[in-house]
Amino acid sequence: MEKIIINGGVPLNGEIEVSGMKNSAVAVIFACLLTEEKVTLTNVPDIIDVDVSLDILRHMGCEVSRPAAHTVEIDAAGLRGGAAPHELTVKMRASYYLLGAELGRFGHAKVGMPGGCNFGVRPIDQHIKAFESLGATVTESDTTVEATAMRGLKGGSIFFDVVTVGGTMNAMIAACCATGDTVIENAAREPHIVDLANFLNTCGANIRGAGTDTIKIRGAAKLHGCSYAIIPDMIEAGTYMIAAAATGGKLRITNVIPKHLESITAKLEEMGVDVTEEDEAVVVSACERLNNINLKTLPYPGYPTDMQPQICVLMCLASGESRLVEGVWDNRYRYVEELKRMGADITVNGRIATVTGGKPLHPARVRAVDLRAGAAMVIAALAVKGKTEIEDIRYIERGYDNIVGKLRGVGGRIQKIVEEDIF
Repeated sequence: MEKIIINGGVPLNGEIEVSGMKNSAVAVIFACLLTEEKVTLTNVPDIIDVDVSLDILRHMGCEVSRPAAHTVEIDAAGLRGGAAPHELTVKMRASYYLLGAELGRFGHAKVGMPGGCNFGVRPIDQHIKAFESLGATVTESDTTVEATAMRGLKGGSIFFDVVTVGGTMNAMIAACCATGDTVIENAAREPHIVDLANFLNTCGANIRGAGTDTIKIRGAAKLHGCSYAIIPDMIEAGTYMIAAAATGGKLRITNVIPKHLESITAKLEEMGVDVTEEDEAVVVSACERLNNINLKTLPYPGYPTDMQPQICVLMCLASGESRLVEGVWDNRYRYVEELKRMGADITVNGRIATVTGGKPLHPARVRAVDLRAGAAMVIAALAVKGKTEIEDIRYIERGYDNIVGKLRGVGGRIQKIVEEDIF
């Protein structure tokens, strides 16, 4: 079993380049199934979720190659509908984009239930509502979801009961080749939704309003191939921003879109951290004393739920009592028990966590209970003196491209080893 070992207590200083956005890349990869022509994607992160997505495409008859670092070529001319292996789709949440892609391409889709991190109940009822609004009939079993539109998808009106990122993206994928016009209301506004829309439009789709709560789509008869660059990952950037503050260092984080980071920047500045924006970079300088804050996670442009565990670590290092409210998922505090192993004083009551900061943290053996919780463990380990062992690092590698190498490049004493090599 692989582990990450960190000898912390050393400030991070230097420059880190952010990779392409995980949440955008996996959606765009599955959206490539809508065209029979070759697509070339650049700035693709080298992460497990991308590897699994490409393996799924290969099993479905697509030709997939990686001619250069962070570049992927996909030719879906030989796509076989319904051929996605269940043992692969269950490994990741984003496999549900196969439903929208197969429906858009064939008018029929059959996909195993998606997997991913456990944040409590994560239904796909809004995805199903969208497909039904486009004329599909959807049936579910314990292991699969099947959707059929015998006469093809028809444009329709979709109103989401709750803001859903995955549902919005799946509806866009399905609707861009439907006959007629589609209007999606109460749509999510995250940057990766805009990125997916830009990709689809580059392939010949007609999507307007992405990034607002109303998206309008005019169905296209056929999409064509293209070359497209994935946007930078705002969550990876935010993770390194907090790592700089937690370790008392200074990092210049490049290949970012500063506007996407505004909610993260605002909270760091409220805690006393100095953040300077450049055109495609941010510079984060730690402060002598971190302030306590109150924070609630919200859909974009609010503070992202995917940055909640990371900033909780910073709250542990701050003076005084901080209050954290999870406004998106029911069960995102499973990592708290791991931080408590390191001496954190955190009380959880439902969706509210009260963090009493300023108490010294110490090294411990911990595990990554999910992707972003794993990033929080890395930050905590970097911030405290001594050796911390992090297990279950496969979760971290699902979404962070070369996190060990990047942190070593800015002074982090971090290595990935197999268990039998531990001294």
